[in-house]
Amino acid sequence: MNNLIGLRCEDKNQWERRAPLTPTHLARLIQQQQIEFLVQPSPIRAFPDAGYAAAGATVQEDLSAAQIILAIKEIPVELLERGKTYLFFSHTIKGQPHNMPLLRRLLELDCQLIDYERVVDEQNRRLIFFGQHAGLAGMIDTLRALGQRLAWEGWATPLADIRPTYTYADLFAAQSDLRLIGQRLIEEGWPLELTPLVIGLAGYGNVSRGAQAILDLLPTRQISPGELLTLAEQEDLDRNIIYKVVFKEEDTVEPLVEGQPFDLPEFFQHPERYRSRFEQYLPHLTVLVNCIYWDARYPRLLTKAIARQLYGGDAPPKLRVIGDISCDIEGGIEVTVKATEPDAPTFVWDPATDTALDGVAGQGPVIMAVDNLPCELPVEASTSFSEALLPFIPALAACDFTVDFEQCTLPPELKRATIVYHGELTPNYRYLEKFI
Repeated sequence: MNNLIGLRCEDKNQWERRAPLTPTHLARLIQQQQIEFLVQPSPIRAFPDAGYAAAGATVQEDLSAAQIILAIKEIPVELLERGKTYLFFSHTIKGQPHNMPLLRRLLELDCQLIDYERVVDEQNRRLIFFGQHAGLAGMIDTLRALGQRLAWEGWATPLADIRPTYTYADLFAAQSDLRLIGQRLIEEGWPLELTPLVIGLAGYGNVSRGAQAILDLLPTRQISPGELLTLAEQEDLDRNIIYKVVFKEEDTVEPLVEGQPFDLPEFFQHPERYRSRFEQYLPHLTVLVNCIYWDARYPRLLTKAIARQLYGGDAPPKLRVIGDISCDIEGGIEVTVKATEPDAPTFVWDPATDTALDGVAGQGPVIMAVDNLPCELPVEASTSFSEALLPFIPALAACDFTVDFEQCTLPPELKRATIVYHGELTPNYRYLEKFI
């Protein structure tokens, strides 16, 4: 049994140019696995329609003949079809209110929903993701925001010449530009008043690795969180580098019970037993880059109350910019009060009014909060994603979705990611009933 697979065009916004499978990988599946594909035409997709046609797919608007539909972003509720199997990022596993109508409709139509976010291995590590490319784009945009903010303050630095990520021809062009800017930093250095210039990254996973890959194109020296606390007291501070700090969980939180040691498994299972200890680092950072997955059970890195204290003194604090790559609205970074778009990526959070003013001018921190960062590198992001998805497609195409879930022959990674099957929540996701 080889199910016909449809590739949907993305239409959530003008920036969504990614694709779940590239023409190159599609051609391989057609030639080696004899899988048939229907591809919806798209005027904005990073890969032209002609590339999919040359690969052997049928390019047409109507996907109704396809049993399986691949997409990236959520599919509009009114376009869902009865009995179909859908793969996309549904943004439902936290019970997100804005997508509960989507989940309800999938149940009503007896559909299957497989969510890329939950395709994980036995150690719960994600296998199909855009996280690294969010980090790559997010760090470019954050460094640009820093350059613009410093220029507003009157400091001329090479960072002001960084372009928005989406305007580079590709990742290679962006990397080349950053290397040149790094060379200028080595030659020119920072003003003494800005030294030490410190960028802290919260998190060490895929997103952080992408962000660090960009940051390390500039002259950097990594120090520990402990060293950060006394860095400014050193006499031999380097004006020609960026000091980099990577924060792990044990750096950001501590047990509520005095004297109890930090325990990572316990923190993940019982975050309510921990409180934030991140406040101590904030006065020492020029930039904070948030790469941490967050939900409401976990302590915040930065609350509005702490931010008001930080920015309420007589002199402005060292912290200029927060690159909130994770971009949970009023989440781990509570001052992220809205999401932004690539052509207007920043706002200043006003501590006096709790409002956002677009741009980089103002008395509060500059927040970079683009919630669709991988779209700024659509070719590279799609290629990486497609490579990860490719091995699962043959089994997906061969699957008999008429049988009960227990008898379903999906690979375990896809089965773990199946939220809805035959119009019912699967056992691992029945907790979502309370949100529906």
